[in-house]
Amino acid sequence: MGLPSADAPRLRLELPSPEDAPAVVDYFARNRAHLEPWEPARPPGFYETTFWHERLAMSRREAQECRSLRFFLRAKAEPERLVGCVNLSEIIRGCFLSSLLGYSLDEALVGQGYMHEALSAALPVAFDHLRLHRIAANYQPSNERSGRLLRRLGFVVEGYAQDYLFIDGAWRDHVLTALVRPGIEPG
Repeated sequence: MGLPSADAPRLRLELPSPEDAPAVVDYFARNRAHLEPWEPARPPGFYETTFWHERLAMSRREAQECRSLRFFLRAKAEPERLVGCVNLSEIIRGCFLSSLLGYSLDEALVGQGYMHEALSAALPVAFDHLRLHRIAANYQPSNERSGRLLRRLGFVVEGYAQDYLFIDGAWRDHVLTALVRPGIEPG
């Protein structure tokens, strides 16, 4: 199975190569303050190209093995610059056919429909290319924008988890959602 990519009207979703490490570092460094309230603490070296050179090589191996799919987003108007990411991680095959969805977007593009475009392009890859049955996406209750986005894409609230993830120095509650595609069977 080859490495997938996808197109949205204003975006290209792809798995960057290790040579793209400087662009990944630039994306995360540029958006550090914007992303910190929503994401777990970063490991040592996260903002260094050496870390990302190794991580991108590992991401490509994981994609080839159908264990994860970590897209980065390129704005078609400025393709050398990364502007976000969409991650399908913790892919479980067998009788579960499931994945966790995570995403982030450049602060300068928030509220302009870019993440809706990105996820609208990524979800068919998850269902058609990876043949998943279920995609879970969880968000902090205070992140109303993310909740609206997921509902708009058809995700259904399944529950509420107290102290779900340690983020920004504290255990944070999360709303649990999922999108299920009927008719997919293990095989």
